[in-house]
Amino acid sequence: MKYVLLICDDETDPPTNEELAADPVHQAWEADLERRGAELAGERLRPVVDATSVRVRDGETLVSDGPFAETKDFVGGVVIVECADLDEAIEIAAGHPYARRGGVEIRPVWE
Repeated sequence: MKYVLLICDDETDPPTNEELAADPVHQAWEADLERRGAELAGERLRPVVDATSVRVRDGETLVSDGPFAETKDFVGGVVIVECADLDEAIEIAAGHPYARRGGVEIRPVWE
């Protein structure tokens, strides 16, 4: 079954890509994904300051800077994984470094 992991954080002190690559916890998480053969795709997202939101209301396109949601935590990345079941997806999400500083939301993919 496919799951999307939404990697969330408050963006107050985000690590650089270089810091993530050097982080032993992040390296261990990536190695675990490789061992499981679980990762299908994933990308880190730019900060919310670079976001653009689009809504259409009554035929009018409304464009605004930043995220639509007013929330403390923002999605900073997405990872699509192939797992046997939700329990395995939870194990994978719990191993992600951001589970300790922000959160990881798991969503099953419609198939």
